[in-house]
Amino acid sequence: MQALIDVILPVFMVVGFGYVLVWRQYLSDVAIDSIMMFAQQVAVPCLLFTALSQIDLSTGFDPALLFSFYTGAAISFTLGLFGARHLFGRSWEDSVAIGFCALFSNSVLLGLAITERAYGESALVGNYAIIAFHSPFCYGIGITVMELVRAKEAGTSMTRLPGAVLKAMFSNVLIIAIMLGFLVNLSGFSIPASIQGGLDMMVRTALPTALFALGGILYRYRPAGDMKVILFACSLSLLVHPAITFTLGSLTSVSEAGMRSAVITSAMAPGVNAYIFASMYQRAQRVAASTVLIATALTTMSAWFWLTVLP
Repeated sequence: MQALIDVILPVFMVVGFGYVLVWRQYLSDVAIDSIMMFAQQVAVPCLLFTALSQIDLSTGFDPALLFSFYTGAAISFTLGLFGARHLFGRSWEDSVAIGFCALFSNSVLLGLAITERAYGESALVGNYAIIAFHSPFCYGIGITVMELVRAKEAGTSMTRLPGAVLKAMFSNVLIIAIMLGFLVNLSGFSIPASIQGGLDMMVRTALPTALFALGGILYRYRPAGDMKVILFACSLSLLVHPAITFTLGSLTSVSEAGMRSAVITSAMAPGVNAYIFASMYQRAQRVAASTVLIATALTTMSAWFWLTVLP
């Protein structure tokens, strides 16, 4: 219970401030969208670039950690895809969007914040290793499967698939920031102190600003649509993914620090990107929006459970 009070509640208080201020109309949707745009397009990319340009690649990228986390994510996506199709009778395109909700954990806004609050900034190496591949992996799977489904249903050529996937991925500023961070790290280039000082100031705004904006955006995501499908997606995201990650991490002897990063991140709700993906294709938007809202609230319990289980 102390972990819930000391670690999780401060994070969700920031989310709650944003929610309440939009609910009480002290901030408009336009204002909160602008704050989120700043966070997602400027502050968070600065955070990812700085972290990955400085991370020790020889110790940070544990193959067993990445295998445990991403195998859990891929299995959750597959269960979400076929479950939505065969258990709930959704179209294949809707099913891909629902599967994406089970695939994409909120690794930055919630995963980083809760891990840092629980274990300190030095414990984030594994988180950044996961984040480095998170958007490319998730968008790569989601876009590829969606384009395959659409091409099959439309009877069109598959030759356009690689171009569509690459265009969608490399127009994402988070992926660009990750790639640039890797390039600086591998090149050994030293960023001038004056520039790094400015980046560090921007980095300090990233998580609180993004969490605050997330709360404001969640206000407009009223629970709607098929509640059974929503709870199914929430269960995959909050229960199945971390359970698989924990099991595989134990079997492959992931380090204590790596296990904390992998399991806590896998126990996070789907990020707003789940709704963005659904909006890209105009499929299962109500389910995605409601899943983001409900699962974000339930993350308080999933995070608390794993914080008590992990050493």
